[in-house]
Amino acid sequence: MPKSPENCETMDDVREGVDHVDRELMALFARRFGYMEAAARIKPEREAVRDEPRKAKVISAAMADAKERGLPETVIGQMWEALVEGSIAYEFARWDDIDR
Repeated sequence: MPKSPENCETMDDVREGVDHVDRELMALFARRFGYMEAAARIKPEREAVRDEPRKAKVISAAMADAKERGLPETVIGQMWEALVEGSIAYEFARWDDIDR
């Protein structure tokens, strides 16, 4: 287990921690994209894949959470914009792959 950020003493400690967090993020992304596959399977119409009100709500919630945690809201908003757009593209691809 890597050291916590406040206990890091060297750049190797920092890099080990970042690499560990990146692996954890990948596991979470795999789970999140699993939900995109489920959405593609469940939505009856292709047009339902893009849901702009839902997209805005997700990004707004991420930015509010970032603010509460003292993280840079704008950066988190940009990251979530890319995440949501990538998720939409992935869901479209999965939707198109399903034999209906």
